[in-house]
Amino acid sequence: MQAYTWDAVAVEQLTDSIRRRMIVGTNEMLVRWEFRKGAVAARHSHPNEQIVMMIEGKLRLVVGNSNKTMLPGDIVVIPPDIPHEAHALEDTVVLDIFSPPREDFLTGERLRYLV
Repeated sequence: MQAYTWDAVAVEQLTDSIRRRMIVGTNEMLVRWEFRKGAVAARHSHPNEQIVMMIEGKLRLVVGNSNKTMLPGDIVVIPPDIPHEAHALEDTVVLDIFSPPREDFLTGERLRYLV
C-alpha cells in the first residue's frame, strides 16, 4: 500500500497560472490541478479516458461540442480521443483521473496547450 497527502506530493509549476501534482498507479493516474482565474487548457485530445472532478472554483469545460460550467462536486467523464478544453473562470482546483496514466506527463513533455 502507498499512502499520500497532497501536501507531500511534489508541485510542478507548468505556467504562471497552472500547477499540478501527480500520483501514479499501475493503471490510473490522479492529477490535482490548481488554475488561477484566466488559465486555459486549450483544445486537445489524448488516448486516455479522463474523469474530471471539481473541488473548488468554477471552470468552463468544452467536450466535443458540449459546454458545461463546472462547480464544486461536479464530475464529467471524457472518453478517449475526444477534443476538449478548459477555462478557469475563478481560481480553481480540479482532480483528474487518467486511465491509463499519461505517458507525456511522466516524461515531462511540455504541454503546449496550457496557457
